[in-house]
Amino acid sequence: MSRGRVHMPRCAITGVEATVAETAHSFPRHSHDRFGVGVIVTGGHRSSSGRGVVEARAGDAIMVNPGEVHDGSPLDERGRAWRMLYFEPSMLTDVAIELNGVITPEIELTQPVVHDPLLKVLFERLFAVSVEAQTVPDDLVREEAMLELLGHLVRAHATTHACSRMDRPLGPIARARARIDDDPSSPLTLTDLAADTGMSRFQLLRGFAHEMGLPPHAYRMQRRVALARQFIARGATLADAAAAAGFADQSHMTRAFVRLQGITPANYAFATRS
Repeated sequence: MSRGRVHMPRCAITGVEATVAETAHSFPRHSHDRFGVGVIVTGGHRSSSGRGVVEARAGDAIMVNPGEVHDGSPLDERGRAWRMLYFEPSMLTDVAIELNGVITPEIELTQPVVHDPLLKVLFERLFAVSVEAQTVPDDLVREEAMLELLGHLVRAHATTHACSRMDRPLGPIARARARIDDDPSSPLTLTDLAADTGMSRFQLLRGFAHEMGLPPHAYRMQRRVALARQFIARGATLADAAAAAGFADQSHMTRAFVRLQGITPANYAFATRS
């Protein structure tokens, strides 16, 4: 099995991205901006996050929350194959509001791995009509399949509660994260971030890695990839997207894409542009 055969096909539903993988590649710690739901097709997969170490095998469903730092590796040298769909957070929020009547709920998918035959069937149906069958003539078919899957997720595999909107001052690590988020392309140093937070560089480095699950440099790299994805989806050339996101050059951006997501920027451009 190839060590890095990961592909992002086009998805016919706005706000949803798809990934198809058959690989023995091990992914470093990273996170996604979206809710991810998928099914292991063959082989076995091991992942570690703040919810512990879990293993998934063929037929199991795998799930991840936005911002949840995790890694991923095969159980053995044969690798594994899986399919994933990634949903904009607002899509699950809207479903939760419709089902529960909770205003602006916070949603968390509760288990990284589940064996749920119904979830598997609903996922495969949505994948079939939105990714594999690009010529489905009626958008209602896709909408129904998506709502059935998301509704099942919210009812059976998620917790929801009202958001707390109290204005609270940000802690030092949250301030450092916010500065990176505000401009991932900026050439920040530990000295810059430490000065903003009133911490020493050593305190910042340890505290950031503890709270975020990644050191500042790795977190910024991840945010740069996310920023580059936005530019690419809007039609920017790969070279322009790399420069705007703070990468040294297009090759630097490509290496970061492949390392963190398994796909190339060119594959992402193909999948997201009509």
